[in-house]
Amino acid sequence: MKRPIIYILTALITLALPASARIPASQRIRLTNQWEYLKGDLGSIWEAVRAAAPGSSEAVPIWQPVTLPHCFNAEDAVDPDVNYYQGPGWYRTLLDIQNPAANGRTILEFEGAGQKTEVYIYTQKVGSHTGGYDEWSVDITDAVQQALSNPDCRKRFNGKVPLSIRCDNSRDTEMIPSDLSDFNVYGGLYRYVNLIYQPALSFSSFKLETPVQKDLKNAALKVQANFYNPNDTRQATVHFTLKDPNGKKVTEQTATDILPLGEVQLFDIAIKNPMLWSPEQPQLYTCEFTLKTTEGEQTVTEQIGFRHFEFVDYGPFKLNGKRLLLKGTHRHEDHAGVAAAMTEEQMVTEIKMMKEMGINFIRLGHYQQSDIILRLCDELGILVWEEIPWCRGGLGGETYKAQARRMLTNMINQHHNHPSVILWGLGNENDWPNDFPTFEQSQIRAFMKELNDLAHRLDPSRVTSIRRCDFCKDIVDVYSPSIWAGWYRGQFTDYKSTSEKEMKRVKHFLHVEWGGDSHARRHAEDPFKSLGGIPVGAGADERAGDFSLVGGDARASRDGDWSESYIVKLVDWHLKEQETMSWLTGTAYWPFKDFSTPLRPENPVPYVNQKGVIERDFTRKEVFYVFQSYWTEKPMIHIYGHTWPTRWGTENEPKEILVYSNCPAVELFVNGVSQGVKQRNSQDFPAAGLHWKSVLREGENHLKAVAVKSKEAVSDEITVAYQTAQWGEPKQLKIASYPEGNNIIRVEAQLTDEKGIPCLDAANLISFEIAGDGKLLQNLGTSTGSRKVQTYNGKAMIRAQVTDACYVSVQSDGIKTVLYSIK
Repeated sequence: MKRPIIYILTALITLALPASARIPASQRIRLTNQWEYLKGDLGSIWEAVRAAAPGSSEAVPIWQPVTLPHCFNAEDAVDPDVNYYQGPGWYRTLLDIQNPAANGRTILEFEGAGQKTEVYIYTQKVGSHTGGYDEWSVDITDAVQQALSNPDCRKRFNGKVPLSIRCDNSRDTEMIPSDLSDFNVYGGLYRYVNLIYQPALSFSSFKLETPVQKDLKNAALKVQANFYNPNDTRQATVHFTLKDPNGKKVTEQTATDILPLGEVQLFDIAIKNPMLWSPEQPQLYTCEFTLKTTEGEQTVTEQIGFRHFEFVDYGPFKLNGKRLLLKGTHRHEDHAGVAAAMTEEQMVTEIKMMKEMGINFIRLGHYQQSDIILRLCDELGILVWEEIPWCRGGLGGETYKAQARRMLTNMINQHHNHPSVILWGLGNENDWPNDFPTFEQSQIRAFMKELNDLAHRLDPSRVTSIRRCDFCKDIVDVYSPSIWAGWYRGQFTDYKSTSEKEMKRVKHFLHVEWGGDSHARRHAEDPFKSLGGIPVGAGADERAGDFSLVGGDARASRDGDWSESYIVKLVDWHLKEQETMSWLTGTAYWPFKDFSTPLRPENPVPYVNQKGVIERDFTRKEVFYVFQSYWTEKPMIHIYGHTWPTRWGTENEPKEILVYSNCPAVELFVNGVSQGVKQRNSQDFPAAGLHWKSVLREGENHLKAVAVKSKEAVSDEITVAYQTAQWGEPKQLKIASYPEGNNIIRVEAQLTDEKGIPCLDAANLISFEIAGDGKLLQNLGTSTGSRKVQTYNGKAMIRAQVTDACYVSVQSDGIKTVLYSIK
């Protein structure tokens, strides 16, 4: 077939380059330092350029130095007193271009920028992009040459080239995701920006197909390449080497006389007895490609995996011919102090923590995420559902639809080669209206069908999915209904029966999103005391308004205490039931980490969805260890209550003590006295039978649990106080401070009654302020990093960085404010 000739008609061009491919470090530079940021807009691009020159006296408006990645909303997303900023912002830096390739191309690669982006070299606009989550690139070669040939530019910048970037996350109903989504639509260069040097002819992208036959003994590797060829080179050679997971060469082939225009099928290789990729053994092969032409040479590598998966009709999920229960969670791109601008080191920490918790599956909600995350999932053995941000609000016009199509196409093309990916998500909660005056189910169905067909054309090897849009459940391959047993509706004991009912309504059922909120460090002796009005068997779906803390039907999300004590029981019940559901494909707990949301200003930590297994700063909640006890093999043991300093009750009242462990038997000691050995039995609720009723003495108590698994001994111990004194209404604030090093002081506030007795069930809102030579470590969106926070068992705390004397003001409505001096 005769292929079209490709010409570059203008310098304004965006490219889809292979972010997943490993381009040599000498040709790929992360642009992290020497950036400046301006919140707000400019009158023209010249305002960014004129003051960027070294020694310029025109320093207005004032820019602030930043490093990338950077998010507009690093702090204000969880500031309890303001709406988070949505609008334009500018970044600028100077580039020192040193492309080693003769006639080479210089590319700016964006791993993701929010939400609308414009790119300028000197005063020339060279690229733009709409969509905050897919990868995109701009060829700046010609614009750089033009800037360097401009005498004014050369003089002002001493041979360097000014790069200016405008990002904008302004509200726009004709853009996905909707601002009604339960997460912030962040702005900024919150993923890495890379400078890439390429020869005049280079690889643009690869499509590597790795079909495995059902016998698992025969597979194939089909290689398709796309080329970036602005000079219209007509002949090239590609040398290919495939190495197995042990580094042993499997095959080596060369394709000569290639016409490097458009899509080119390069190789179709039979693979006998492939080493299969799985969560237990994530075997990765390495593909090395070398492109040789008269224009130069380029070498890149990709990693692939061979696996066979299947969603059995009305049955379980199978990987490589065996049933695999998908044990999953979710990830939002969000972290304390940086919002979406997580570093690679932070991403590695997060995904490794998930793996340590025992997951083998993750849903990336609700948008395409960094390729770094996908590579980690490949390497650690985590199966992936990745989706586009068509989330809530309804359906917009043609601009809206075009963005959704483009983002689906980019997500599939850019992340196609990752063996971890099994599901392409087309949307989330598309039954949620209100961005537009009209809401037509038929129009949403028609567009969902269009996206489903597009996904299958782009990638026939994977399946499609959506969550919570019942009137579209027949369109996609895999459907997840809304089941929030024990939180938004019903009791958690409804979970199994509700799931089985929903499973029978679709051919392929997968339950993503379940769980509930917990305010870290809040515990309860009886977390069920306010839940008596919730009916059993009344359904477990989330309905309009259920996320609100007022109104509607009785439910745990409104009436519960939001304690960790309740959530460990809810999760415990779900996990023990999942072990008995032979037809279950799997589930994904929502989410792994607390994250910011503009829709929840009244939460115990304002503007934070607190359903995470860990806090927004990686601090583990107690529920982390519940998952470990069910999902991990490495011996572990954990006594519930590491962040519960004081328990309460009457003298000689037996108190429940829970131990979460994956060991076959556990012995508990209280104050040195054995409370007996309990055998682990997952169906013995709670804590799989590892629960005791023990008497605690007034004052300090020492608890220790010991176990052995596979000849490895493990133990855990905590010290807990026990209070028998009864308290009245909170009337006073008692303040204490504790040095933590590096000029950091922890300030703790405890509510007491008029007699000074700690109020251990108080949940009042506490506000902290500071004056003097110090600052609060605030706006972190954590239980100990917000200047306004509900107490946990009558206590709240925050940290301050102090350089000299200062005062912390601690306030709670109806209680006398305390002004506390610290140094």
